[in-house]
Amino acid sequence: MKLKSMMTHHVEFIRPDATIEEAAKMMKDHNIGSLPVCDGDRLVGMVTDRDLVIRAVSDRKNLQKTHVKEVMSTPIVYCFDDQEAEEAARIMEVKKIRRVVVLDRAKRMVGIATLDNLAETQALAGEVIANLTHSIHEEVA
Repeated sequence: MKLKSMMTHHVEFIRPDATIEEAAKMMKDHNIGSLPVCDGDRLVGMVTDRDLVIRAVSDRKNLQKTHVKEVMSTPIVYCFDDQEAEEAARIMEVKKIRRVVVLDRAKRMVGIATLDNLAETQALAGEVIANLTHSIHEEVA
């Protein structure tokens, strides 16, 4: 199954010059853990709740003055909307991530694919989750 038929099409995003306070509020308001960072129509990074904690809160950065571009993650892991879901699942497994930005072939963001989206292919999602969990347990041990 192609990603474009199972991805989430409406994706909240944030500008790189927005404050981390704005990013945290958006995440809270939309009940999400990450936001693609877009400069115009160009995807330039991803900011996650973990980025906010590790790169901002723990360093006591000013929430109203620190910009998203200072704490966002790069490089961006992405897939194309015409790729098979299995390819996205493998990328998520290898990169140990739970979501991947989806671009069209003109490299414009058109959606996001998550493990929840892949749940339609339950065996595939289960395999990715099992491998992510196994990897996490290995890192802790």
